[in-house]
Amino acid sequence: MRWFYLLPLLPGLAMAQTPAEKRAQADKLLTDLRQAASPEVAATLEQAIQQLWTDSGTASVTLLMHRGLRELQAESNNAAIDTFSDAILLDPNLAAAWHRRGVARFAIGETAGAVSDFQEAVALEPRNFAVWRTLADIAAQREDWRAAYGAWQKVMEIDPKTPDGDKRLRELKRQAIGEDT
Repeated sequence: MRWFYLLPLLPGLAMAQTPAEKRAQADKLLTDLRQAASPEVAATLEQAIQQLWTDSGTASVTLLMHRGLRELQAESNNAAIDTFSDAILLDPNLAAAWHRRGVARFAIGETAGAVSDFQEAVALEPRNFAVWRTLADIAAQREDWRAAYGAWQKVMEIDPKTPDGDKRLRELKRQAIGEDT
């Protein structure tokens, strides 16, 4: 069996794109997300965007990203941190790697490190709705309602069809500034 028969089985290799093409595809998907007709359409677009971001590195980085995701699913968070750290070492501009490492760090209670990783992720990709959601959740857990409200506002700017997003925004606003909405 020749190795090129495996190309369709390897994430990110079957449809190689230049970074500019991937960026253009992400831009289009994010525009479509803002204009989604329903939460179901938005959920499908969210998955496509997350997949694109995960597969935006080189072939080696993409393989590391998928290994790290498997480790996260298996709750092998320390292994996931190491794997995503390797991906960051190879491609420090891949926001998805910072995001996922932050998720793994948060899972083991490294909140400060997680927040630092999330901040790096949104500096690299400010439209990463998943990071803003996580930042809102962390801030709410800390009862930092203003930060939670600000982060959730970002989620709603990027993904206005987030299920129960408006309801959560009103509740966080009430917590943050005490207004009934």
